[in-house]
Amino acid sequence: MSENTHLAAEVRSSFGKGAARKIRATNKIPAVIYGHGTEPRHVTLPGHETALLLRKKNVVLTLDIEGDEQLALVKDVQKDPVRQLIEHIDLIVVRKGEKVVVDIPVHVEGESAPGTIHMLEHATLSVEAEATHIPENVVVSVEGLEDGTQIHAGQVALPKGTTLITDADALVVIVSTPQLDTTSDADGSADAAEAEAEGDAAEGDAEAAEGESTEAAE
Repeated sequence: MSENTHLAAEVRSSFGKGAARKIRATNKIPAVIYGHGTEPRHVTLPGHETALLLRKKNVVLTLDIEGDEQLALVKDVQKDPVRQLIEHIDLIVVRKGEKVVVDIPVHVEGESAPGTIHMLEHATLSVEAEATHIPENVVVSVEGLEDGTQIHAGQVALPKGTTLITDADALVVIVSTPQLDTTSDADGSADAAEAEAEGDAAEGDAEAAEGESTEAAE
């Protein structure tokens, strides 16, 4: 389960790309908090501490905004596409006991039957959970499962207090036996046979032409 994590936030009054660059230059991250009918609050967060916390999905932060404590769920993280540095964070206001809909990762563990492999069809599941008790992930075991076995969303065990939002019939994991691709070999053999036939035909034409030349010379 995810835990509330405290961060000190500072209210900011300067906006725009230039202001954001100046904030990031001081190793801080611009962010906005909204939700529950409240006016958006623009803040800055400590860069290093925030980046460490955001290694986990669906983090709920306890923000100390100049003495005012506020719970907020990380909704969106914008990163520089090249350097992968956090450029901006969107946060939504949440309250204790409130339920939110989030996507949580599917973690597959175990080894399926010898000679088979498993394929993950849904990397995340959408669930409803208490904002302060969001699961970090759900676990699906494929230990010993045979070829053709399918696991659907409705079969995945969820933590207490968590409700599945994804369609229960959605395919999450399938176990199968890899099939050898003989198409390329067959195509290669056919191409080789065709090339050989063309070579024989060309050789025959050359011999015929040579014979005609000899007769003409005679």
